[in-house]
Amino acid sequence: MTATDYAEQAEDIFVLSDSFIRIKELIDDESSTIDDISDVILIDPALAGAVLKLANSSFFNYPGKIDTISKAVLVLGITEVYNLVIAFFSTQAFRNNDFELGYFDDFWGNSVDCALLIKFLGCSLQVPNAERLFILGLLHNVGELVVKQVCADKVAECQCGEQDCLPWEKQQAVLKFTYGECGAELLKLWQLPYNLVAPIRNQDEGDFTLTNTEAQLLYIAKRIMAQQTVLTQKRLQQLVNDRQFSALGIDKEMISDAIDFCNFERLAILSTLSPASVTIY
Repeated sequence: MTATDYAEQAEDIFVLSDSFIRIKELIDDESSTIDDISDVILIDPALAGAVLKLANSSFFNYPGKIDTISKAVLVLGITEVYNLVIAFFSTQAFRNNDFELGYFDDFWGNSVDCALLIKFLGCSLQVPNAERLFILGLLHNVGELVVKQVCADKVAECQCGEQDCLPWEKQQAVLKFTYGECGAELLKLWQLPYNLVAPIRNQDEGDFTLTNTEAQLLYIAKRIMAQQTVLTQKRLQQLVNDRQFSALGIDKEMISDAIDFCNFERLAILSTLSPASVTIY
């Protein structure tokens, strides 16, 4: 089976809500107003609550109080609010599945870490359109959930037992594709923007001359997260070389600050997008 085969089988299980589809239609429609988008968000109290909670968090560090959805859209911008909507509904789409106890919470914990790391690095480097970096990190590994839903034994087979094993290399050996490539196929079926799909597809491409800045940042953020969580016996320099860090202007101090930012913001983001995951920290 190819990455596309897996994604197509999972598409009927991992479904985005009608509210998401309507919001996407409104954002794509240039004649839509802030009030049109706000009204659809307000139909779903859980979504509205999540958007307001995140908008008022230190993650955005807005100096005033954002107490309405229309103000959130006005202050943060349509693109940023759309990213929050993607984050919320993506988490919900995967949550209602029969994964074993603890697996899903660990999964989203690592995903949020990657999202916070790439967000910090991108903002520190003043990368254009940095608002979508958080979503890239959050969704970077959804391909694992796709494979687990279709054939859980393959995910078990992709687990690295030996110290020298790298997860993305093991995935390629077992599946003939990576979780990133599989996740990109699902996001394409969801009709998410190409500028989200492409970096997720290319997150394991080590030749930075072949990828854009967002894919390069995801490559690095993912490996920082992995070294902090699942590859703790490895040094970061074994996962990312100096040339790759230099290509983006990332130094040791920025990496340390990114990890501190991640540790500080993790619980607030998890408590909003995946409350059950907070219990593991």
